[in-house]
Amino acid sequence: MTIPTADSHDVIRVFGARVNNLRDVCVEIPKRRITVFTGVSGSGKSSLVFDTIAAESQRLINETYSAFVQGFMPTLARPDVDHLAGISTAIIVDQEPMGANTRSTFGTATDATALLRILFSRIAEPCAGGPGAYSFNVPSVSASGAMAVGNRKRERTDFTRTGGQCPTCEGMGRVSEIELNKLVDESLSLDQGAILIPGYKVGSWSMRSYAESGLYPAEIPVADFSEEQKHALYYSEPIKIKFSGFNATYEGLVPKIEKSMLSKDRAAMQKHIGAFVDQAVVFVECPDCGGTRLARHALESTINGRNIAELCALEVRDLQEWITGVEAGAISPLLDAIQDSLDKTVDIGLGYLTLDRPTGTLSGGEAQRTKMIRHLGSALTDITYIFDEPTAGLHPYDITRMNRLLCELRDKGNTVLVVEHKPETIAIADHVIDLGPGAGRHGGRVQFEGDVSGLADSETITGSHLNDRAQLKQAVRVSHGALEIRGASRNNLQGIDVDIPLGVLSTITGVAGSGKSSLVASLPPQADLVVINQTPIRGSRRSNPATYTGALQPIRKAFAKANQVTPSLFSANSEGACPQCKGTGIVSMELGIMSGIEQVCEVCQGQRFDATVLGYHFGGLNIAQVLALPATEAADFFTTVESKVPAAAKICARLVDVGLGYLTLGQPLSTLSGGERQRLKLAAQLAEQANVFILDEPTTGLHLADVTTLLNLLDRLVDSGKTVVCVEHHLAVLAHADWVIDLGPGAGTDGGQIAFIGTPAEMVADATTLTGRYLAEYVTAAPDIGAI
Repeated sequence: MTIPTADSHDVIRVFGARVNNLRDVCVEIPKRRITVFTGVSGSGKSSLVFDTIAAESQRLINETYSAFVQGFMPTLARPDVDHLAGISTAIIVDQEPMGANTRSTFGTATDATALLRILFSRIAEPCAGGPGAYSFNVPSVSASGAMAVGNRKRERTDFTRTGGQCPTCEGMGRVSEIELNKLVDESLSLDQGAILIPGYKVGSWSMRSYAESGLYPAEIPVADFSEEQKHALYYSEPIKIKFSGFNATYEGLVPKIEKSMLSKDRAAMQKHIGAFVDQAVVFVECPDCGGTRLARHALESTINGRNIAELCALEVRDLQEWITGVEAGAISPLLDAIQDSLDKTVDIGLGYLTLDRPTGTLSGGEAQRTKMIRHLGSALTDITYIFDEPTAGLHPYDITRMNRLLCELRDKGNTVLVVEHKPETIAIADHVIDLGPGAGRHGGRVQFEGDVSGLADSETITGSHLNDRAQLKQAVRVSHGALEIRGASRNNLQGIDVDIPLGVLSTITGVAGSGKSSLVASLPPQADLVVINQTPIRGSRRSNPATYTGALQPIRKAFAKANQVTPSLFSANSEGACPQCKGTGIVSMELGIMSGIEQVCEVCQGQRFDATVLGYHFGGLNIAQVLALPATEAADFFTTVESKVPAAAKICARLVDVGLGYLTLGQPLSTLSGGERQRLKLAAQLAEQANVFILDEPTTGLHLADVTTLLNLLDRLVDSGKTVVCVEHHLAVLAHADWVIDLGPGAGTDGGQIAFIGTPAEMVADATTLTGRYLAEYVTAAPDIGAI
C-alpha cells in the first residue's frame, strides 16, 4: 500500500488499522469538524477511535517526556496500524465510572470544592486555617502532633487546624456500630458456643482463648455476667493473660473484630465472613459531625451565615445563586473562577447535583458530563476531543443540550470524534464514518464515509435504520396486579405513591435527575425480583462470556466425559493452562524505559491451553476452537447430536436473544463495551427464576437495528408471564411500552413528582410533559437531519 504524503493539517489519516477486528481500515477524518462513528455494536468503532487514534496520540505524548519520567508512566504499545498522520493531542471523555471511593465527590472531581476551600480560608469567620482546614481528607493534628482518631467513647479533643477531617469518623461521615447480639448469643454459655463469629466453634483455639481467659465464668450464660465481665468480653483493651501455659494477648470481641474484619476490603473476604460482617455491622451517621465529615473548627467557620458543608449540600444551581451575594473585593478572581465552574455545571445539565455527591453514585452519563466540565471553558484549540456515546443516560431534552456543547467545542477550532448510535446526535455530524457490516469478525470494514444525508440514502445497516420509528401499539396489555410503592421519599422523591403494573412492559422515564433510579430503589424487596443495573462487571483478561454466564462448566464436563479425563484440564485458569503464558494467551516483555510489548504466546499461539489439552476433541473441535465460536454458531453447535450440550446451548441462545450473538465465548470481558457488559448481565439473569425484571437503560450501546431485537426480547419475556420495567429514555422503548411513568417535571428539587402516568398513546395525546412532547414528535416525524 502506498502511503500518501500530502499535507495533514486538515485531516487525520489512518492507513491499515488492524486493531481487534479492524480489517486494514483506511480513513480520512476532517479536522475541526464533528465526525460521528456509527455501526452495530462490535463493528469496530471503539477499536478505530479509542484503541487506534486515541491510543497512538497518548503514546506519542508520553514519548515527549524524558526517559526518567517515562519510567514512572504506564507503558503503551503502538497500535497495530501501518501509518497514522495528522494526529493532535487527544482528550478522551468516556463513560468509565469515576470510581467508588467515598472520599471522592462531584465537587472534588470538578475542582469546585477546592475553590470553595480557598474562599473560606480567605474570608470565613472565624478562620479555621488554610484550605486544608476545610477538607475532610486532611486529618486534624493534635497539639502534641499525634494524628487524631476517634475512639469508642467519642471524647472531644482540641485539635490544631492543619486539617478539617472529623476525628471521630475520620472524614467518612459515618461510623460503624457492631450489633452485640450478632456476636454473642447471651442465652448460652461460652462452653455451649455463645460466640457466633465464624471460626469460633466450641473447642477451637479462638473460642478457648475466651472461654479459658479466666476473666469471666465459661459455664454460665453470658446474660448472667456482671457489667465488668461483659465489658471484658466485649470491649477489653489488649492485656496479657496466661492461656494453656503460654503468655498471650487478650482483647475484647469488638476491637478484635474491628481489627481482623472491618479493616479488610469487603470484596477480599471469604463469602461466609462477608455475610457475617453485613449482618453484624451497621453504619450510622457520625454523631459528632452530623455526617458532614468535617471537624468542629471547620463547621464553626462561616461566610454569610453558612459553613462549607452547608454550601456543598446545596444543589449547584442554588449555590450558583448564593455565590453572587458574596462581596468580591480583592478576591474577585477567585469568585469569578467559582462562578465559572458552577455556570458550566448548570450549562451541561448537572445543576441538580450537589458538590458533596459521591462520584461512585453518578450514572455513566453524569460521569461523562462531569469530565466535560473542565474542558468547556478551556482556551486550548486544535485539540481532538473523543466522546464515547455522550447521549447515554440522557433524556431527549438533555441530548439537545449535549449536541449544543459538542458544536461549541467544534466551533472553537477543535476536532470532535463521537462514537454514537442516537439519530439525534448523528444528525449534527459534519462527517460520518460507518463501520460494519456486522459485528466481531463480520465487521471491521468501512461501509460509508460522507455527510448525514448521504448516510440516510445509503444501503448500510445504519442508513437503512436511521429513520426508523417504533409505532404506538393499537392495543396494550392488561395488568394483573401491581407492585405498590407508598410514600417514596428517597433522595428527591416527594412522598409519592406509585403502582407499577404486573404482567406488562412498563417504562419509568423523565429528565436526568428527576428521581427514576430513586423510585426503583424504593421498590419493596421480594425474592422473584431481579434488578439489572449499570454496575460494571469486573472483567479481566481471564474472564469471558463463557465463564461469566456459567456456560463453561457444562462444556468442560462434556469434554471430560468424551475424553475420560478430569474437567479441570479444560480450564485455562487451572490444570489445562499453557505453561508458557499461564493461560493468558500472551507474553508481556518489559523493555526498561521504552514501551513494553505484548506478543502472542509462541507455544500455544494464543489458544491459552497446553498442547496435550488441545489434543482432546468434542464434536470435532478442541476446547480452544469451541471458545472461539461466536454465540450464534455455538448455540447451533451444542444442539447437534454429536456435540449436544443442552445447558450450554440454552446459555448461548440467551446471548443471541440479547443481541450478543457475535461475541465469541472466549472473548475477554475487559474488551467489552459498557452496553455489551450490561446485556451480558441480562443474558445471565434470564436463567434466574424471577418474575419481575427491572432494567436500567437496556438500550445503552445499542445500534438502531439492535433496539428492535431488544424490544422483541422484552415482548417474549412479558408474553411468557414476566413483568418488565425499564428505566429508559429511548423513545422507541417508550412508544413500544404498555405503560409509562414519567417523573419530573424537572431535576433535583424540581423533580421527584409524578408528571404523567398512563399508556404511551395517552401521553402523546396529552403532550403536556417534556417527555410527552418529545414522544409525540418522535411518532409523527422523522429526525431533523442537519446541524444545530
